Amino acid sequence: MTAVRRVRAPGGVDLELAWEAVSGVLAPTPVVASGLAPDALLKLETLQPTGSFKVRGALAALAALPDGEPAVTASAGNHGLGVGYAAARSGADVTVVVSRRASRVKVDRIGAFPVRLVQHGDTYDEAEAHALTLPGRYVSPYNDPAVIAGQGTIGRELDGQLDGELDGPITVIAPVGGGGLLAGLSLWARGRADVRIVGVESAVSRGVSASVAAGRVVEVEVGETFADGLPGNLEAGCVTPEVIGTGAALTAVTDEEIRTALRWLYAEHGLVAEGAGAAGVAAVLAGKVEVAGRPVVVVSGRNITVPAYVDALRDA
Repeated sequence: MTAVRRVRAPGGVDLELAWEAVSGVLAPTPVVASGLAPDALLKLETLQPTGSFKVRGALAALAALPDGEPAVTASAGNHGLGVGYAAARSGADVTVVVSRRASRVKVDRIGAFPVRLVQHGDTYDEAEAHALTLPGRYVSPYNDPAVIAGQGTIGRELDGQLDGELDGPITVIAPVGGGGLLAGLSLWARGRADVRIVGVESAVSRGVSASVAAGRVVEVEVGETFADGLPGNLEAGCVTPEVIGTGAALTAVTDEEIRTALRWLYAEHGLVAEGAGAAGVAAVLAGKVEVAGRPVVVVSGRNITVPAYVDALRDA
C-alpha cells in the first residue's frame, strides 16, 4: 500500500511568497467586461505564456524548491506546461509524468521544455500514482502549499485590477479539477466578507465536492469528458478540500453546457478556451451560480486540440 503523503495546508505567508515569485515574472492577465451577466467580468488566464493559470503554481513551487533538489510531477497537461516553463527559467531538474491519453497538443508542448517527459498509464490517476514512486520532490498540480498559493495570486491581481470598483461584493467563479485553483482563491478570500468563491466541477467527476461534504478525501466514480483538465480523483490526504472548506460554493456542468460556453466565448469575445477553461462561463450561462454582487469568471486555459475545438463550435 502506498503511504499517504503528509502535505501541510498553505497560509498567508505562502501566499506572500507566491506573489513575489509570480509577480516578478508574469504580467497581470486582463480583466474584460462581458455580457455574460450584469456587470460581469472575465479574468483571462488564457493569455498566460503557457495558455493556462497553472504556470502560477508552477513558478511558486519551483521557487520554493531547495537548491539542487530535483522535482517530479504528474499532469493532465497544463500543470506540466507550467512546470516546464518554470524549469526553463530556473534550470531545475524536473520530470513530468502524463498519461498515454493526455491531450497531444499539451504533451507536445511540454516536450519542448527542458524536462524529462514520461508517459504512463491510461488515466491521470495512473500517471500520478507512477510519479509518486519516482525520486525527487513531488510537486502536485493541486496538493501542494506553494502550488495552491501560486494559484491564489489571481486574487492578489484582482485586488489591484478592481481597486475602486469594489463598492459592493464580488463572486469569483472558477473551474475545479483537483481543487488547487479553488483552494488558492479561498486562501486569498479568507476573512473577506466582500468576496464569495464558487467552484465548477465536471458533472462526471465530483471528487472535490464529495470530499468537502464528507470532511475527508473520498473516492468517486469518474466518467468520460472532453474537458480533460477536470476529471480525476484526489490524492489520498489531499489538503484542497480542507482549504476550500465550507466557505466556497460548488456546482457542476455537463459537457454540452461547456460546449455552449466555448461557442459563447468565441461568438461574443473571439476567445479560444479549452473545456475546463470554460467551465465557469458554462455554469453562469446555465443558471447554476448564485451571484452576490459583481461576477468575475476565471477563464482558466486555452490549450485544446483543433479537432476538439472545431467539434465544440458546431451548432448544437
